[in-house]
Amino acid sequence: MEETELKSEGKYQNRKKPLIILVIVVVVAIVVVAAQKIKRGHSDQGSNSDTGNQLALSSDPAIAAGQDLSGNRCEGTEKPLLTNLPMNESDFAFILPYGMTIGAHVTPIDHQYFSPTVFNSPRDTYPVFAMADATIVNIEPRKTDRGTEYRMVFSISCKLFYYYDLVTSLDPSLMTLWQEAQNKSRPFLHSVKAGEEIGRIGGQTLDFAVWDMDKNLSGFVEPEHYISESWKIHTVDPLDYYTDDLKTKVLSKYLRTTEPRSGKIDYDIDGKLVGTWFLQGTNGYKGVNQSNYWVGHLSVAYDYLDPASIVISTGDYGGEAMQFGVSGNTPDPASVDVTSGMIKYELVQQDWADSSGQKWDRSKLTPGIRAKNPTGVLGVALFQLQSDGTLKAEFFPSKTGAQVSSFDNNAEIFER
Repeated sequence: MEETELKSEGKYQNRKKPLIILVIVVVVAIVVVAAQKIKRGHSDQGSNSDTGNQLALSSDPAIAAGQDLSGNRCEGTEKPLLTNLPMNESDFAFILPYGMTIGAHVTPIDHQYFSPTVFNSPRDTYPVFAMADATIVNIEPRKTDRGTEYRMVFSISCKLFYYYDLVTSLDPSLMTLWQEAQNKSRPFLHSVKAGEEIGRIGGQTLDFAVWDMDKNLSGFVEPEHYISESWKIHTVDPLDYYTDDLKTKVLSKYLRTTEPRSGKIDYDIDGKLVGTWFLQGTNGYKGVNQSNYWVGHLSVAYDYLDPASIVISTGDYGGEAMQFGVSGNTPDPASVDVTSGMIKYELVQQDWADSSGQKWDRSKLTPGIRAKNPTGVLGVALFQLQSDGTLKAEFFPSKTGAQVSSFDNNAEIFER
């Protein structure tokens, strides 16, 4: 309370001064203690002081999205270019683009893969580096039968992030800081410099993607259905965020030669068959049960290496997640709408060949890879777009087109 206000209250107010002073002293003491605890908390995490401050929740949607993604531990809005490879250039053979579908990855995958030069190398063979000055705002361990793997989120600012997954070990000093934060149940954040070693990998690919909170992919008709993986709709072409030197190095290892070279994950066109669908009542991308969230997923899109080839991917093909090419590679799902009626696709195995027609062995950098699917029919898929924007779908394993003429009682309804 201001001094002038105290005087205006007269003698009665003066009698309250000792009590007010006591209250002020107590409040100041509480603030000092709290500040010391916060300072100790950041010190315990091994964080630099410039990463310890949290922004107030922003009214800017992009900043707010970044704050949510980082647990409100990001700072700034700048978008400096990434300068470093995540692995030594000689340590990885090629880069697989966004958009693959395989096994339980039923919808187009939202990350690239850096494939080690020796794929079956021992764990921890190759060092992994930070690609830019950033703050690690999250490390998530995952236990597997091969050992523990780590997912790491790097905040360059509240608007720009990149991440790794499948890192097989953390740098020892980073591991110590992270374990200290875990033991004290504190959020982890730690500043790193471009080119700094943050861990190692071996015997598997390194997952990688860039997220720009200012960008919202236009090929998702219902973006709110991806809230369980909120970064997905902000997944952008990494090439747009590299220095020229880094871009040149990366492009020399790209398998995909068709634009966009980095791949694509968002294929939805409202009113068309093409794109991603979710079984009604299964919570969109999140699914019902986290142990098999993909069961209700369906994708009718294009091959990640050869986008001229149609790919049908389902989370439930006779109880298994499966991917197929299409016999005859027609009709184009981007042309199928309500007026098309029921559409029948014969399903075939997927495969690829190099520019000479030889089968791609998937182990080395090979130019000109194109889909070259076997002709044997493995089953049938029926689709029919409904007037309310939903999709009626049914799969018939081990059937041919001649054996399937209509939907039966097993048909299901999907939504965007």
